[in-house]
Amino acid sequence: MGLLSPTPTPYDPLEWEQLPLPEKLKWVCRAWVVQGYGTPVAIYGAYGLKVAGYVGGWLFFCSVSAQLGPLSEIEQWWSHSVAFEKAILWSLLFEVMGFGCGSGPLTGRYLPPVGGLLYWLRPGTTKLPPWPTLPGAGGHQRTWLDVMLYAGLLGVTVRALLLPEAAMLDWVAVVLVLLVLGLRDRTIVLAARVEHYGVTAVCFAFSPNPLAAAMAVQLALWFFAGVSKLNHHFPTVVSVMTSNSPTTPFSWLRKRMVRGYPDDLRPSGLATAAGHFGTALELGTPLVLLAGDGGMVTVVGLVLMLALHTFITSNVPMGVPLEWNVMVVYGAFVLFGAHDLHLADVGLPVGVFLLVAVVGVPVLGNLMPERVSFLLSMRYYAGNWPCSVWLFRDEAWRKLARLTKSAPWIYDQLAVAYDRGTSVGLVGKVMAFRAMHLHGRALPTLVPRALQGAGAFERFQWLDGELVAGLALGWNFGDGHLHQEQLAQALQAQCGFEPGELRIVCLESQPLHRQTLDYRLLDAATGELDRGRLSVAALRGLQPWESLEPPPHG
Repeated sequence: MGLLSPTPTPYDPLEWEQLPLPEKLKWVCRAWVVQGYGTPVAIYGAYGLKVAGYVGGWLFFCSVSAQLGPLSEIEQWWSHSVAFEKAILWSLLFEVMGFGCGSGPLTGRYLPPVGGLLYWLRPGTTKLPPWPTLPGAGGHQRTWLDVMLYAGLLGVTVRALLLPEAAMLDWVAVVLVLLVLGLRDRTIVLAARVEHYGVTAVCFAFSPNPLAAAMAVQLALWFFAGVSKLNHHFPTVVSVMTSNSPTTPFSWLRKRMVRGYPDDLRPSGLATAAGHFGTALELGTPLVLLAGDGGMVTVVGLVLMLALHTFITSNVPMGVPLEWNVMVVYGAFVLFGAHDLHLADVGLPVGVFLLVAVVGVPVLGNLMPERVSFLLSMRYYAGNWPCSVWLFRDEAWRKLARLTKSAPWIYDQLAVAYDRGTSVGLVGKVMAFRAMHLHGRALPTLVPRALQGAGAFERFQWLDGELVAGLALGWNFGDGHLHQEQLAQALQAQCGFEPGELRIVCLESQPLHRQTLDYRLLDAATGELDRGRLSVAALRGLQPWESLEPPPHG
């Protein structure tokens, strides 16, 4: 194998492509356990270089401030409040340009490897207003006003970065432009990681002690990430992530993550125990750091934090939030290690805002996940995500060429470097990634149900909703709400699918207080076909290729 060659599948991908659904899932999920995605070695190097570029950009913007010293004296200024504000602004800019989360091959983005500014500076591309009927929302295609607003966000952020220190009005400008953009397109504000960087920008604009307010945000990120894993989904995440990790290349260890390879691919006791340990670590880290007083308790909290994020980053998870993990680690050392900060110093107006933004919204998102993005809910890498599968009949996928976009059909991207068999093998692994998670156990039941009256499964091209969002919207990072009904309506208006040509399975997240998953089955041309609710307990008993008997009814 060359540096750019993926790990070959243990079967002929073109033969696999012709199999019925249960057999396809069985073959590809067994391959995932021992191979993961099969990522080419060079790809990990490319992501490493990207992280280096991210850190280098922060150092560059720090160099324009007279309050900070030269790089040779970084040990004296790395924790300065100005250095931290540069990190927040640069992280927001890096993400909103499309270079952070959701970029590169590990998000199904090959050529080009980024979306972001390639889409959002281009009129006519697809957008998703959070409230489409709101006056001024601007419909489902980007206008010149949208382009100028996005360019304005880039401009005010760069301006603030180039100042020796951003003033209140500079932060207000960033927040206001981001707010107006969010009313016209929710994709961009999610890409900006508004629940972290956007909320922290508000803190810098209005709090008398912005570092104390930023500390409150970071505590919430950890705590609610832990809360989101108080379910049966996270053990499957551990199993899937370990099988895909470049730091666990041993086949015997990967097989230990499932109960009985190759016939029982449910998470093993080891994966479950690791999941519980990770949940306790994520919940315990903010509590220990909050209790710390700068002494040994704080040191313990920082060690726990570093262990948590080192594990996450070393696994190079799909979605690749690598830069975000670097920022969180840096923020922890600044906010908890280098400064003596107290939540009481946040200030009343900003304190009320934070109670809503980093407590109220995540609580609502865990109880009513259909109403709140998983990012705003801070349900990071919990496995309990909304998702979708798009099923294109025959050549119907060719109608996507009618969209204004920068990325071609996924197989056309891969054809630049690989033959058809290799491309099918790679995209097929995305099917395994979805099916191996707990919510994916619903797909062998729901996909045949969604295709009733439209044709045999063998006539359809399966594409995960994440790949559709990346192609159509320019960004994808695990939020299934971006590729459900609203995107289907936007694409239908531009592509004109006939009834039966595009069927979609939508799965919602499990609410914290309920042991069920909601689903909806759609036809792009005619709308909703069916909806219902599945028992999580029933899904836990299934292999990724098994269906519920009898099938559920709406």
